[in-house]
Amino acid sequence: MPDGLPGGHPAVKEKTPVSAGREHLFLREEELRAAQDLLFFGYRDFTAGADAMLAEIGLGRAHHRVLHFVGRRPGLTVGELLAILDITKQSLGRVLTPLVEGGYVEQATGRADRRQRLLSLTEAGRALERRLFERQRETVIRAYREAGPAAVDGFRRVMPVS
Repeated sequence: MPDGLPGGHPAVKEKTPVSAGREHLFLREEELRAAQDLLFFGYRDFTAGADAMLAEIGLGRAHHRVLHFVGRRPGLTVGELLAILDITKQSLGRVLTPLVEGGYVEQATGRADRRQRLLSLTEAGRALERRLFERQRETVIRAYREAGPAAVDGFRRVMPVS
């Protein structure tokens, strides 16, 4: 898949990494904007295949995020998922309802606290999440192979996680 960067784009022209000391990192605004461009283009390319698969069944990116996190942590509570996604209960309801009604996610009542709703993927949900993951897995593997181990470590340190 092409990287999607338009010809003459600053992110394409920059061949060497910015050199700076550990204590002082001085980046010009254009370098920061180029990094922002790369994040946007990378995200677009990373999500494109999964987005197309989801669109075929009337779902979208928000549904994918729920499938991903519920698949990674079966038994996740609605409250925990709200915190992970940093969205409102109302927004989650709009996303979760079609996943439950479509047979991809199931809800169970908490044992210790019956007010809790525990989420897990159904067999159909696990199969869908797996297909989506496989599509994106190839993108990540290709990028990691081309970049090498040092770049993979650098990527993990640079990616913002709140």
